[in-house]
Amino acid sequence: MNDMLDPLKNPLTYAIPFFVISILIELAALKWLDHDDNLAGYVFKDARTSVLMGLGSIVSMTVFKVLTFAVYAAIFAYASLWQIPETWWGLAISVVVVDLAYYWNHRFVHRTRVGWAAHQAHHSSEYMTFATALRQKWNPWFEFFFFLPLPFLGISPAAIYIAFSINLIYQFFVHTETVGKLWRPIELVFNTPSHHRVHHGSDPEYLDKNYAGILIVWDRLFGTFQPEVQRPTYGLTYKVDTYNLLRLEYGAFRELWDDVRSADGWRLKLSYAFRPPGWAPEADLSSMRRPEPVEGYADQRTHP
Repeated sequence: MNDMLDPLKNPLTYAIPFFVISILIELAALKWLDHDDNLAGYVFKDARTSVLMGLGSIVSMTVFKVLTFAVYAAIFAYASLWQIPETWWGLAISVVVVDLAYYWNHRFVHRTRVGWAAHQAHHSSEYMTFATALRQKWNPWFEFFFFLPLPFLGISPAAIYIAFSINLIYQFFVHTETVGKLWRPIELVFNTPSHHRVHHGSDPEYLDKNYAGILIVWDRLFGTFQPEVQRPTYGLTYKVDTYNLLRLEYGAFRELWDDVRSADGWRLKLSYAFRPPGWAPEADLSSMRRPEPVEGYADQRTHP
């Protein structure tokens, strides 16, 4: 178990220097190179907040691995239908299967309020840069349930963690405005900067689209794909007026708790938690507490 949890065996550990170099290159490109488009660069407070949230997520992900390892390992050892060998092709299978599980987890955290309360922190930046990729949530607990079937299918805990790390490394490089659309076959199969810009858009046509981690084919297959037709408006559908880490990470949970606590009956309480963000009983829609609207944001009850 110690080997599995050793940070030096985590691909993300080796990727950190490349993350830093990529951020510096992107920062230089945005600062000194001419662009045809009016691209937004780095804002110090925003980028600093993203980096600090990324550091916090390292801690939460380590705790997540410690708490889930025993469960995954027991299932893999005693209940797996077969065991996929730890070879290059076995890892390739694991990467694809983990990517599919990631798609459904990502879709869940966007389409349920309790999931969105955890995930919205990642979307809270109004900029699309490599630094934004580091703005990770500190509440990764839903991944446990979506990865739970994988050891039954013969994917070892080590393969799950490695494949998930590869997924996160790949996604770092799609958080940028400095890369346009790529060669069409790549755009058809893989998640690209263009596709992921759509995902971070708060424009009505871009909401709840392009959940892919690595393979955009999942979105094409399950009806959530949206091509980039105009530059997105980034951030949430309301103005975020804080760089406070705790408010960014947990503020939405407090609002959810207030609604659940004040709801009458378990059915209504569960509806507040597991229906989409912005849902409210029809009778309460007129009095529903909402953030102050921002000019240019159309529907304040939706989310990116």
